[in-house]
Amino acid sequence: MRRRSLVGAVLLAAALTLAAGCGGGKKESEGTKLACKAAATSEPTGLPAAFPVPGELTFTEVRKDGPTNVVDGYWSSGLDEAYKEFGDQVKEAGYTILFQEKEKDDAEISYKGSGRTGQIALREDCSESETTRVHITSRTE
Repeated sequence: MRRRSLVGAVLLAAALTLAAGCGGGKKESEGTKLACKAAATSEPTGLPAAFPVPGELTFTEVRKDGPTNVVDGYWSSGLDEAYKEFGDQVKEAGYTILFQEKEKDDAEISYKGSGRTGQIALREDCSESETTRVHITSRTE
């Protein structure tokens, strides 16, 4: 009888763990909006001096993930404008665009220059109107 109870308890725990892992909440891709307009950080970004920082861009978080500098923030406009202007400024700064892609709610610009490679990811998932979430990675080539 004890063994049957133990097996039942183990199966119940496994079922609860699976149910919790599956969750019923919305994923970002399903329309969850995030608050993007946090306070600007004064921490150095670790981006090269020549890296473009347009006036519409505010950095809110800086961190180092191994050899990669990661910078998060927001752009004060919609995705279409952010994608076009940021791409143009990356080219004007002398960086090579390795890959560019824009979809309905997100876009990426992969770049190389100043001894670095990385990606600029733009997401139209901010709860504030006319605001685009920005995620930049930069690592030594």
